[in-house]
Amino acid sequence: MIRINQIKIGISHTEIELRNKIKKTLKLNNDNFTYRIIKKSIDARKKPELFYVYSIVVDGIDDNKVLAKAQNANISLYKEKRYIIPEKGDMPVKNRPVVIGAGPAGLFCAYVLCEAGFSPIVVERGKAVEDRKKDVERFWETGILDPSSNVQFGEGGAGTFSDGKLNTAVKDPSGRNNYVLETFVKFGARDEILYDNKPHIGTDVLSKVIANMRSFLIEKGTTFMFETCVLDFEFEISKASEKERKITALVCRDKDNHEFKLETDIAVLAIGHSSRDTFVTLNDKGVNMEVKNFAVGFRVEHPQEMINMAMYGEDYPHILPASPYKVTSNFPNGRGVYSFCMCPGGYVVNSSSEEGRTVVNGMSYSGRNGNNANSAIIVSVSPTDFGANDALAGMRYQQLLEEKNYKLCNGKIPQQLFGDFCDDRETIQFGDFDSTTKGSTEFANLRGLMSRDMEESFIAGMKHFGHIVPDFDRFDAILSGMETRTSSPIRINRDELFECNVSGVYPCGEGAGYAGGITSAAMDGIKVAEAIIKRYKPN
Repeated sequence: MIRINQIKIGISHTEIELRNKIKKTLKLNNDNFTYRIIKKSIDARKKPELFYVYSIVVDGIDDNKVLAKAQNANISLYKEKRYIIPEKGDMPVKNRPVVIGAGPAGLFCAYVLCEAGFSPIVVERGKAVEDRKKDVERFWETGILDPSSNVQFGEGGAGTFSDGKLNTAVKDPSGRNNYVLETFVKFGARDEILYDNKPHIGTDVLSKVIANMRSFLIEKGTTFMFETCVLDFEFEISKASEKERKITALVCRDKDNHEFKLETDIAVLAIGHSSRDTFVTLNDKGVNMEVKNFAVGFRVEHPQEMINMAMYGEDYPHILPASPYKVTSNFPNGRGVYSFCMCPGGYVVNSSSEEGRTVVNGMSYSGRNGNNANSAIIVSVSPTDFGANDALAGMRYQQLLEEKNYKLCNGKIPQQLFGDFCDDRETIQFGDFDSTTKGSTEFANLRGLMSRDMEESFIAGMKHFGHIVPDFDRFDAILSGMETRTSSPIRINRDELFECNVSGVYPCGEGAGYAGGITSAAMDGIKVAEAIIKRYKPN
């Protein structure tokens, strides 16, 4: 097969035009070839002229003959890299491996373990995604929060109620990235995610994919324990490992408030970034962990049409998808200010998971057809902001911000126009556009939630971004407070075998501090599954 990079063609091209472009590029004399798109992006650098840029694999041709004629650096031989599950180890396991958490890391860890012949147990404090969706929608409509079933907790993890972005900066020559995308397609996602430069799946599609994935895993021997919370971990002195202790059991509580022990030799901590009670328990049990830098800020809304015009040009064809953006700044005070989890055509959502604490996030459906674009504009924080440097200091800082945020509007999403934020006064009405939210909102003054230094950095960042995206710093840009859970405030340390300082315990995914999104978390779950497979053999 032959790969062609940098095939540039007009936005409104037909399939015949693309085939002819391939034929001309490879100097083919006939149409007896097939092709597959492996990358597709939009080139808007020469607005108003817009192009799609493709990387394409062509089959059914004489590769050597084509390469000899090509004389083109963008044409090369293509060898597909397929993901391969490693060979199993020889260490026997007495009990089934337990994966704690059914987010992307936990699900993909369980999926690969299952494909390798293990029969994992997945323990999830929240509900299956169908019931979880009902709880989330009830919370948005009534404000009644279920602390175990919400935007943060439940099957699919926090990413289920997000834009569902599937791009990642993680370099992975082993093919895990494609394996994740192919698995999503296998269970119901559209094929386009395999080649879109910035693939996304949307909350509506992702929830269906997750349910299909669970059904498959159950058929293959995986057990799911929903509405089951891990309360404690039982360790004993290890004799077969260099580590001082090893895992023997989990103490769990089910939905009927019954406590029971789940014996296991292997526990995967795919607990997510909001499992604060579990972080406290692990810290008390002497599991090695450390504080980690993260960032906090506000969701910022603009009209999606404004973003489209800035990115595509004023006369862009409306067949184009809602445009994303990415902005970043660094300032002399050492603060980084940048956009995070940008949601084209999306909604700002109340994503609280604890009584008395309010946090927001962004979400898009697969169509990305909402009126507004939103992203978190966040400011970096470090232990100097927390006032402490112990492992749980960042978590306590998040909680403090969320408590202050809650008190502003008694649990509703507090909102303010950017101009009013700069002038330190409460907003009384929206400007030229309204907010698109899930959950009740109320106007408030968001000043005082962050430190003065952080506020100044946020304002400077917004004004700088106005030079990148025209009108980004417009007076009536809508701020919603606060986005605090951009990533885990904790890293649970692990060694080259992916274990923590307790034998058989495997920290995994975003909550453990090793990922930053759906795809990277899924890939980390695969890595942990590989480590287990290489070491153990299933019963």
